[in-house]
Amino acid sequence: MKETALVTGASGGIGRALARQFARHGHDVVLVARSEDALADAATEFEDRYGVTATTIVHDLDQPHAADALYDDVDERDLDVGILVNNVGIGTYGEFHESNVGEERSQIRLNVETLVVLTRLFLADFRERDRGKILNVGSTAGFVPGPKMAGYYASKAYVNSFSEALAVENRDTGVDVSVLCPGPVDTGFQDRADMTDSVIGSMFMNDAESVAAAGYRGLLAGDTIILPNLLSKATYYGERVTPRPILRRVVERVNGDR
Repeated sequence: MKETALVTGASGGIGRALARQFARHGHDVVLVARSEDALADAATEFEDRYGVTATTIVHDLDQPHAADALYDDVDERDLDVGILVNNVGIGTYGEFHESNVGEERSQIRLNVETLVVLTRLFLADFRERDRGKILNVGSTAGFVPGPKMAGYYASKAYVNSFSEALAVENRDTGVDVSVLCPGPVDTGFQDRADMTDSVIGSMFMNDAESVAAAGYRGLLAGDTIILPNLLSKATYYGERVTPRPILRRVVERVNGDR
């Protein structure tokens, strides 16, 4: 019997593609997002196409204590989750001093706080039974500083570092922790972040399905850092040999307007 996977932000983009990968490989899925219609559509697709059970939980994770409430909801429904996929997240774009404080708070809550709380709660369960897997969606953005997207890059740096540390803490247990680090993916993220006029927002798009497939394979293989394509690998290794002042200027350029 394959473990049930809970995926946050499962209504579209990388989240839906990741949920599809789990369903395709025979895992029941728990789909979490704000959009009831989109979740229902995904659940119908997965159940009809792959013959799995897809449970939907309509939940706004951009609320105080939302992660705790989601965990309690899963417990009350007696859903036996064995794989946690922390995918939900947003990005803000522009110089930080001009940013919307509310959007910056939401970015930290969704990208960092929700991920940390859900990981803490489910990891305790996984450790108790000595089995389970956690896949956090980080980014190659987390390997570099990000002028024009300072908060987003910093949030992904947290996710990347946090995930690597947990992988070490759990290496002698039956629990695996992995972080998926794609570059820009064609998901509508750039439109929501209002960055389509930037160099990076109009170039370098990767396919969500191929990124998700690499994420699934890497998680099952026990890889700590999952680099799904050549661009992510080039960023990861290139950052290690490029002087930081040059690196900051390069990112400033690709995040700037065309």
